[in-house]
Amino acid sequence: MSSPPPSYNQATGPGYPYGGGQTAFNNPSPNAPYPSQAGYGYGAPSQPGLAGAPQPAGYAPPPVAGFGPSPGGPPQPMFMPRIPPQGLNKPDDNDSQTEWNSEMGNMRSFSDKAIRHAFIRKVYLILLVQLSVTVGFVCLFLFQGSVKYWVQRNGWFYYVSYATFLVTYITLVCCPGVRRKYPGNFICLAVFTLAFSYMTGTIASFHDTMIVLYAAGITTAVCLSITLFAIQTKIDFTLCSGLIFALSMVLFFFGIACIIVYGVVGPDTARILQCVYGGLAALVFSLFLVYDTQMLVGGRKHELSPEEYIYGALQLYLDVVYLFLIILSLFGKSD
Repeated sequence: MSSPPPSYNQATGPGYPYGGGQTAFNNPSPNAPYPSQAGYGYGAPSQPGLAGAPQPAGYAPPPVAGFGPSPGGPPQPMFMPRIPPQGLNKPDDNDSQTEWNSEMGNMRSFSDKAIRHAFIRKVYLILLVQLSVTVGFVCLFLFQGSVKYWVQRNGWFYYVSYATFLVTYITLVCCPGVRRKYPGNFICLAVFTLAFSYMTGTIASFHDTMIVLYAAGITTAVCLSITLFAIQTKIDFTLCSGLIFALSMVLFFFGIACIIVYGVVGPDTARILQCVYGGLAALVFSLFLVYDTQMLVGGRKHELSPEEYIYGALQLYLDVVYLFLIILSLFGKSD
């Protein structure tokens, strides 16, 4: 009976991590040579020193788990290295690296824009509520005769609201921990809005109803146009803080001078001084509105943090209401 043909066992030996390697030749004769299988798979070239070297009976290199066949089993396909999934690792070449950085930058920019848009919506929603409260106070003091009479005869409550306005304003502006901590920030802002709304309603109650309505309409048109200009213009007004501060100081000291000479000069001169002061004040607070709007929208040299929604709403509210009071003073004398 003829002996069975020799069989090949594709077990991978040590030092050949990708499979193939040298193949063990199983020969029933213990003195059979151990040939090197050069060119088989990833096999190494033949080494002359191994030819004819005696091997122990039943010798075969131990199989590596997951690479070679199990003892007595069928031959297994040669192991191939795994390719990592695309997009999980940074690319190696410069062009792909630049493209990867661009994609990551776009994702980060999209996230920043989403946060900024949510911040803007929140600020303008708070501002809308504040202006609604102020408009309600003004309408109540104008159209309710008994309330209007009480307000005009009890001036002490105006000064109480003025003191409350100053305290809450300084607290919100100078204490970041207060304006960033919920719900204390909303409570303080509500008290501030109520106090300033009462002051605005009291001032409006001393003017004719049509004059107040005209001033409100003009203020709305001016604020909308200034806001659109601040968003669309390429001029960065956040760099003009020094100029705005200088104009504010001029307005402050000019107002003191007007108070001093108001009782000395005649009514015509006093009216001219009032118009000049009102025009300068309208200019300054228009610049404040542009400055605060650009700080809110972002994309400029200086911008508000998304955590400063109370501060942003507070400043815009003051700009709008001050413009209303200035325009109201330009339209006519109070009763």
